[in-house]
Amino acid sequence: MALLKGTTVHFTSEQRLDGAVLERAFTLGEIPGILWTPASACVPTPVILLSPPPLGLRKTYPRLVARARRAAADGFATATIELPGSGDRPRWPAAEQALVDLRRAMEAGEPVSDEIIDALILPLVDKSVPEWQAALNALLALPEIGGPVGYSGGVISIGTRLAVVEPRISAAVLFAGSFVPRAMLEEARQVTIPLHVLLQWDDEGNNRQAALDLFDAFGSREKTLHANMGGHTGVPQSAADEAGRFLARHLK
Repeated sequence: MALLKGTTVHFTSEQRLDGAVLERAFTLGEIPGILWTPASACVPTPVILLSPPPLGLRKTYPRLVARARRAAADGFATATIELPGSGDRPRWPAAEQALVDLRRAMEAGEPVSDEIIDALILPLVDKSVPEWQAALNALLALPEIGGPVGYSGGVISIGTRLAVVEPRISAAVLFAGSFVPRAMLEEARQVTIPLHVLLQWDDEGNNRQAALDLFDAFGSREKTLHANMGGHTGVPQSAADEAGRFLARHLK
């Protein structure tokens, strides 16, 4: 976090999407990101942090911009940043080796060990969460952005940690589509904000029982599990719409 202290958003490009949404690419230090703001929203506008999967913003842009358009229709700004080791950011050898070990175990039909999951997820959480907090500091310094703040996306362990340490987040939609270190269960017990968790029942890259255990551990008095049949990318539109309504209830 100290490395990003005092960092501000530097806009590098902008475009209008159908005249209804202003999309601006930015950098936060050396971290790329995108901010979407609705053209007709009141200022300052509540913001939702859209956490991408660790595949790079270019690959996940179609999914992110669809969520941003939906949020803009509800009157919310949205923002995303590139995760460590993804996209154009410097490669991360330790994370890449953990991913190789994960794929080798899955291809061999072997159980994915706790050691592999910890090596893949915990360093990503440790690096990502301070960057998200720095991004939120910079975004809230913009005159057009204000609270309340929501969070939506995965990796679910990143969202869990942020829900614990970031008091400015009022509600979160969490995507249960990644492996969960056992250590995250204890952190989940400290989460108190309203949660809406999306789970694809047949997600080929997810341990369903671990996701259910994590949901059970969340300490929030208001938490909803929205499970649907289908694989990782098969989230039905109805589930996305319900997640949008959840955030609208808590951020307006």
